[in-house]
Amino acid sequence: MAGDDVPAPAERKPELHQELPVDFPDPFFRGLHRVIRFAIRVLAVLMVAVILWGVGDVIYIIYERLVTPPLLLLTINDIFYTFGAFMAVLIAVEIFINIRLYLGTNVFPVQLVVATALMAIARKVIVLDFDTLTPTYLLGIASITLALGVTYWLLRQGHAQQQWDD
Repeated sequence: MAGDDVPAPAERKPELHQELPVDFPDPFFRGLHRVIRFAIRVLAVLMVAVILWGVGDVIYIIYERLVTPPLLLLTINDIFYTFGAFMAVLIAVEIFINIRLYLGTNVFPVQLVVATALMAIARKVIVLDFDTLTPTYLLGIASITLALGVTYWLLRQGHAQQQWDD
């Protein structure tokens, strides 16, 4: 057949990330890209250590609050402090997922980064001490929350539009 003489496309190594291609033509930069990918893997391992440390911290906080008189009773401040510790661990998990996606795909996970930032600001709002806040600080937190919320919504809208464009 006529189509049999067409040569097969050259085999390419899979890219771990567009910004750090494994087949970059310049050997110097190819080596630097390998170093950066290794550094990102080290960050992933360290983030897992932070997550495990954070889980241990949450367990310790709950234990410490429950054995302090009055026994087995948590005040509202204890509950908010515990929520803050939980949120910190969940933010660390989200950052780990960001690192994993950064290494494993050709797409920078912008929506996930914005969602992580929203979670971080939500943690801040949960643990706010309204007795020590200035109005300017509170307006800043509100502005950041609104900006991140609108950004996340716009990213979701764009993603929904792309699904229908196929």
